[in-house]
This record gives sequence, structure tokens and C-alpha cells, in this order.
Amino acid sequence: MGRKEKLIEKLKSNPNDFTFKEAGNLLKYFSYSISNKGKTSGSRVMFVSEECPPILLHKPHPRKELKEYQIKQLIEFLKEEGLI
Repeated sequence: MGRKEKLIEKLKSNPNDFTFKEAGNLLKYFSYSISNKGKTSGSRVMFVSEECPPILLHKPHPRKELKEYQIKQLIEFLKEEGLI
């Protein structure tokens, strides 16, 4: 099982320790890239792709883990787009 598959399985298990970095890495596997809105974007980070609609995530701080609602939204979005 490759790194992509491991991240997908971890995400699907609704973990409470899924980090923003792991989410970014997973989205990169699906051809997403980070599109910050400059210095004024704060913790809002948009991931864009040519094939799929953009997704906006708030970068958690000071902790690194995504909140439960963010994980659920990410799972739902990826399922709707047929990526997982």
C-alpha cells in the first residue's frame, strides 16, 4: 500500500490526529496546489485544481491537527468529486 492509499485510509477512519500537512499532501496527490491569497489571507488556505472545484481549509493554530468538522468536510468533498 502506497503513501496515498495510507493517507486515504487514515482519513476515512475519522482520526482526531489528521494534520493539515497530511491533508495538503493528500490533496497534492489529486493534483491540487496551494493558492494563498497573500499576507492578508490569514489562516485561510485554498487548494485549487484544474480538474476539480477548489477547496478552502483553515490552517489550524497553534495545533497542527484538523478539527473534526474539517475532516468530515474533506471526506465528503473528496467523495462527491469521486476521488475516494
